[in-house]
Amino acid sequence: MKIRKLLVFLIAIPLLSFSVAHKYYVSVTDIEFVKEQQSVQIISRVFIDDFEKMLRERYDNNITMNFGKDEAQINAYTEKYLKTKLKVTINNELKNFEFLGKEYEDDIVYFYLEIKGVSKIDSFEITNQILFDVFDEQQNLVKTKINSRNKSFMLIPQNDKGVLNFN
Repeated sequence: MKIRKLLVFLIAIPLLSFSVAHKYYVSVTDIEFVKEQQSVQIISRVFIDDFEKMLRERYDNNITMNFGKDEAQINAYTEKYLKTKLKVTINNELKNFEFLGKEYEDDIVYFYLEIKGVSKIDSFEITNQILFDVFDEQQNLVKTKINSRNKSFMLIPQNDKGVLNFN
């Protein structure tokens, strides 16, 4: 009996050593139009380690997202990066968003963005290329609540744009 257990163990170890846990590369971005405030509010959630990898590759090899150290520099890099990878067009006009800040929770970083001065939305377009330049498998889920309608898009590097029309 002991020999059989040992034999199973010796056969199983090499098989298990070749199986690698697959990691998913995904971000989730929630967009809500708050008509009373004439505001489009955006919250984007990304895994900290994935975003940190991008920061290191693109801006500073020594940077660490560690809840306090280098926060001013991380905020500056984050805002710069998000403004190149996240584009919002409302009523056929490209809109600039304000980076309000970020918050860490467990292994996720939340980015808070806002577009002010939006009184109505007839058409809405988003391009979300966050982390496409770092991970080929990256997927960006975009969930919207605009004009009391909910709509979701799964954006990938080959299809990085979602469009909504409300006419």
